Amino acid sequence: MNNKNEYIKKAFIAMSNQSELYRSSKFWEDACVKISRNILDAGFENFRRDEDNLNFFVPTYGPPGNSFSESAIEELLISSSKKESKKTFLTQKNFLTGELSAYSDYRVFKAAQKDNDILNLSSFSESSFGNPKESFKFEENLFSRSSLNYLLGLSFLKKIVPNFLPKTVLEIGGGFGTLGEILYQIPNTQIKYIDIDLPPIFSVAHEYLKNSCEENEDNFFLSSLEPNDVIDIENLPLFSFLPSWEIKKLTGTIDLFVNFISFQEMEPEIVQNYLSIVSNLQAKFILLRNLREGKQKATSKSTGVISPVSHKHYSKFLPAYELIGKNVCPFGYSTVDGFNSELLVFKRKD
Repeated sequence: MNNKNEYIKKAFIAMSNQSELYRSSKFWEDACVKISRNILDAGFENFRRDEDNLNFFVPTYGPPGNSFSESAIEELLISSSKKESKKTFLTQKNFLTGELSAYSDYRVFKAAQKDNDILNLSSFSESSFGNPKESFKFEENLFSRSSLNYLLGLSFLKKIVPNFLPKTVLEIGGGFGTLGEILYQIPNTQIKYIDIDLPPIFSVAHEYLKNSCEENEDNFFLSSLEPNDVIDIENLPLFSFLPSWEIKKLTGTIDLFVNFISFQEMEPEIVQNYLSIVSNLQAKFILLRNLREGKQKATSKSTGVISPVSHKHYSKFLPAYELIGKNVCPFGYSTVDGFNSELLVFKRKD
């Protein structure tokens, strides 16, 4: 554990010496410090039930993701169990715990699968490493909100480009590594996955995938944090984990770039810089999931951004690409307070 402690501390020091384009944005500044402290104190064994992680990069259908507190849910269910029929009680329980919403997403995912498609996602089942607070079992396989978010996004991608099977996938803001786990489980293929994230999140993804995928040590690359000049994509192993500033060291090409939700938590100039680099890496397709209207602005009482990145920014930031698909329903999500989590697919023009 001492080596991990030293590594995370070294990563924070290295980040402090970077341009603002690669340091944590206002939305993530305090969160990264809290998450780091929690990992240094408790390790990775229970990271999927830590309160700070649940609020930032381990999404849930139930609390805290549905805005109900655990105490409020317990109180409602105790009251319901005394007054309502068993069926009514179970319906309320499934709604409040998030299982009803999870099953709705699962049904959309299942309906989108075909017997013969190139991106075969049907057999996916999520690892339980990190002791998840929330995990649902549907037809013998395990899913969280994180995995269903990605599975819905990839299902939309293959609906738009049904014959596309990427060989190299780059993701910015990969959370605890779910996309890498999904790509790894696609039968009869090996897809190279590169995860770019802030410290300590990229090291969490490294730990998760090492414990979730049956591969030897040589197939995992964790940045040394040394000031190397270049990182050749072609020479990277199956899984690679890099801090945000090392994206500018990448040389070569990628097939698919993915960002799910984290761009909405950044300022426009940060997103524009990242997408410029992605464009230079010649990504054939770009898959994004972010709020159409942009994230709420920060106030003295709430977390948010200084200047929201909205739907209109992406085409402006991607002049070498054309938008070929967008979707909120059924693959995205509409919130009760009027925000739309929208999926966008861009294709390179040349």
